[in-house]
Amino acid sequence: MTLATVPIETTDPINGKILEVSEDRVQGFHRDPFQTISDESGVERKIVIERIQAMLRGGTIRRVRQTLLATNLAKGALVAWQVPTNRLDEAFDYMFQKDPFSGHVVTRSTDNVTAGSTYKLWTTLKVPEGYSMEKHCEYLSTQTGAEHFRLMPAKRLFTLGVGHVRRRGLPPGSKTDELGKATEVALVTLTDEEWRILTVLKRECEPEELDGDLWAARAAEAGVSIDEFCRVAKDLNERKVIGRFSTFLEHVKTLQTGEKVTRFNALFHWAVPKGAELRAGQEVGRHHVMTHAYWREGGPEFKDVNVMGVAHGTDKDLLLEHKAAIDAHLESVGIPVGYTNVFWGGRSEIKPSEISPFIYREWCQAQGIDHETMKA
Repeated sequence: MTLATVPIETTDPINGKILEVSEDRVQGFHRDPFQTISDESGVERKIVIERIQAMLRGGTIRRVRQTLLATNLAKGALVAWQVPTNRLDEAFDYMFQKDPFSGHVVTRSTDNVTAGSTYKLWTTLKVPEGYSMEKHCEYLSTQTGAEHFRLMPAKRLFTLGVGHVRRRGLPPGSKTDELGKATEVALVTLTDEEWRILTVLKRECEPEELDGDLWAARAAEAGVSIDEFCRVAKDLNERKVIGRFSTFLEHVKTLQTGEKVTRFNALFHWAVPKGAELRAGQEVGRHHVMTHAYWREGGPEFKDVNVMGVAHGTDKDLLLEHKAAIDAHLESVGIPVGYTNVFWGGRSEIKPSEISPFIYREWCQAQGIDHETMKA
């Protein structure tokens, strides 16, 4: 089989087996992540590499990389921006193209005029430890014309994964037998060497790299032996800094195969009583359809919602059925929902947020900002 004839559709049976594992089930650091994918999927390692390379080159997979638990490395938040309509596209482009610390950049809308529906631009933001998210957003406001912003840091994480392929065909209400795990956000301080290793560890993989010894080449780039590289990576994994090794599907744009992995991106909001946030988040997080679930405080702009989550799908009505099943489940376990809403995703771009303090200082210098003035 030549590279030109290697299937790149997510619906191909072999690709499906690989993606069900490689999207979000290779947790932590692995010396040979492709062997792990092979072991878990039952697909021969060389075929795993061949298929991932082909899907990456063909745009089915938009990136392959070792992810980090960035919430433990840098202060982060979901940010809702109120931007004049005539500057919305300009602000979107600025956040995506010129701010390396903004990750997901999404326009969102509601089906009706509701609390917070004037906040059309949503981003995720990370700033390195010691620097101020508020000051960073104030600077971004001067560059984009944003009139207001709402910072919503995560107080707890209940689920964080992707798995678009394995979530296909889920019935509404499908959930785990156990409560979702509540993960605390706790910043970890790294040495300069650890940052150096982490910086090359997390970089996106080029298709050509997948054939060789991925981490040996990265270790040489970091100026350490492969044994030292793996030792540090495993230690960071123990300290809950390392996320998963993942193949990220292009799930927003139409693929060259004509496929569209998802058509709808829904941000669900729930307002539950004070003191019930932890349990409510765990109940939401146990539902298989949720790719993300958090305890975040929306404040008065969003009628004090405090549990949020994201789900994707190809059918809007089916996503609403999933949400109705979660709403009913919360009521059934004695958690009343005082207010709820859905923000639908529109234009969307995704990139990893930079989290290095060295890169933050360089960025400040390039903007003509004294980085000391950006400190918390």
